[in-house]
Parts: sequence; C-alpha cells; structure tokens
Amino acid sequence: MTAAPFISLKNVRKIYRTRDTEFEAIKDVSLNVMNGELVSLVGPSGCGKSTLLKILAGLHPHDGGEVQIGNDEIPFDPSQDIGMVFQQPLLLKWRRIVENILLPAEILGRPMKESRERAIDLLNMVGLDGFGDNYPYELSGGMQQRAAIARALIHDPKLILMDEPFGALDALTREKMNLELLDIWQSSRKTIIFVTHGIQEAVFLGTHVAVMSTAPAEIADYFDVDIPHPRDLNTKTDEKFGTYTRRIYQLLGM
Repeated sequence: MTAAPFISLKNVRKIYRTRDTEFEAIKDVSLNVMNGELVSLVGPSGCGKSTLLKILAGLHPHDGGEVQIGNDEIPFDPSQDIGMVFQQPLLLKWRRIVENILLPAEILGRPMKESRERAIDLLNMVGLDGFGDNYPYELSGGMQQRAAIARALIHDPKLILMDEPFGALDALTREKMNLELLDIWQSSRKTIIFVTHGIQEAVFLGTHVAVMSTAPAEIADYFDVDIPHPRDLNTKTDEKFGTYTRRIYQLLGM
C-alpha cells in the first residue's frame, strides 16, 4: 500500500487584490511531499515561492484549490507543528541565544525545564555549544542563522519552512550552512520545504526539487534528486549534479 503524502497541494491559486487591480501570483500549483523529504523550491524572483510558503504556514489564505498537511498516520496541528526560518535570523537582541531559541516553547506553553534541556541539545546539534549565554550581536551572521534553525526546531514541529535562509550570507558561509543543514536534516528527519534562488543550492540540498515558473506561477517541473546522502562539496562535481542543474537552467530559459 502506497503511503499517503504528508503535504498535498491540488490546483492551488492565490490572487492579490487592491481596490483597482488583481494580481494572480499562483495560478495552478499541484504538489505532493512525503514525510521526511527535503524539497527545494526554486524559481525566478517574484514567481510566488514565498507566497506558497506562507500559504503552507497558514499566514496567507489561498483563493482556490486544496491544501492538506498531515494524514491519518501523521496528524497535523498548524499551531504546533510548523517551524519557520526566514532570510534574516530575527533574533531578539535583548535576549541571550538560548532564550531566543526557547521563545516558541514559551509561546506554546511548553514545560520550561524540558524545553531548556532540548535547547541545550539543539545548540550542540547546530554547532553552537558554549554560545547559549551570548547575545545575538556577539555571533556572526552564520551563527545567528544556526540559532534561528534551532529556534524553529525547539517545539519539535513536523514541518520546517525555510524562506531563503542563507540568502544574506557570504558565499563561503552559505556553503558551510548548506552542509550543516544537511547534517541537521539527517539527524532530525523533519520534512523541510526550502525556498531558494540558487539553482545549485536547490539541487545540492534537495531530495526533490520543485521548479516554479514566472508569475502566475505553476510547477514547471518536479523531480527526485538521485544523489546519495551524505553529500559533501564533492557532490557538485558529480555528473548527475550537472545534469540536474542544467535541467533547471533550461526550464528557466537561462
């Protein structure tokens, strides 16, 4: 018996309306994501990637189609089961790093003793052991983003939504964060939707890649990335890696 998808999108539409105009951002998006997959969502600027992420997060309503997250085997509560990571870390500058990580647990009313123990474990997992008592300004941009990832994981959500989380980092730090994200994903096996402009980044990270067309957006292609894990920077010299990246460049007319 085939497992049911964890995320199912069917003919999803999104229209932005002002008093005088309508703009169709997403026209007809259909997509199935299985539990534990890391799906890269790539496409040109303004094509609706972030809009789709916000629909999945429940931050934007959709104007047509069906959005289902969870199934009979994996129930889903949007208020409890989503973690988000944005392009900027958005850490509260007056709170220490461990206190920033604990924020979702506080909001959700989770027991603080257990949550603090989990926060310490997450600091270790994201490579910030010993930095829990620091303030955000004392950490580099990459370290702050690792703290943001730990914060997204503190309440043990089933789904992590990442909106260009490494876009503001320099190239070398971004490469390092890609490797660390894969380590975190392999440790946690969370379902992750990762929005990016980077074609190579999309292929390097994803178990699957969804390519979005220009607005009004549709899924122009959706494919498995048949490159084994664990991956390292040598993966980018793999013949298959080049084939996948060329496939996306061609779809985007580049």
